[in-house]
Amino acid sequence: MIGYYVIAGVMFLVGMLVSNRLKSKFKQYSAVSLLNRMSGKEIAEKMLRDNGIMDVQVISTPGFLSDHYNPQDKTVNLSPDVYEGRSVAAAAVAAHECGHAVQHAVAYAPLKMRSALVPAVQISTTLSQWVIAAGVVFMGFGGGSQTILLIGIALFAISTIFSLITLPVEYDASARALRWMESAHVAVGSEHDGAKDALKWAARTYLVAAIASVANLIYFIMIFLNRRNDD
Repeated sequence: MIGYYVIAGVMFLVGMLVSNRLKSKFKQYSAVSLLNRMSGKEIAEKMLRDNGIMDVQVISTPGFLSDHYNPQDKTVNLSPDVYEGRSVAAAAVAAHECGHAVQHAVAYAPLKMRSALVPAVQISTTLSQWVIAAGVVFMGFGGGSQTILLIGIALFAISTIFSLITLPVEYDASARALRWMESAHVAVGSEHDGAKDALKWAARTYLVAAIASVANLIYFIMIFLNRRNDD
């Protein structure tokens, strides 16, 4: 399991760097006011209207960068800095979250797949590491440990698939947001460039998570294959 901790450590450091960069970008573009002076709430409501979505509510949620779209109750949840903000950063985040609402409205396939995996991911996230650890520990006690390890790998693979499916969901939501911001003249010129830059770094947090998950999955598979070859 040493390799796992090495991979996890490296990816944790990379993730921290990307996360800090994202926070820096958000702070930078939070200081750039929109010429139209619209708040994140107003931008979100306008994007929803422009896309013919009338059954989604825009609400404020506590936290920093806690913004998300909830398909269960059809709410766009914006953190206070975004909900009340009138900056390029607030506009980018608000529009991105509405991009998910648009995906939901048009039945975007990757979003449907990700939503369908949520129950399984909740189980796999809780159990996979424990089952894999048990499989590795009991390797020396017979072939049954291989089965335990294989079950753990299968559970971990569900989380990896979820991470990979999340990538097109997040990138597509940003692309929808940027197209709409440009066509609706919500952010123009340097404002649009700033929004694009902010969303690019937000997407990279998901990319790092997906790479880390794939790397760990490959590592666990190699442990299993090496163990089987030794028997």
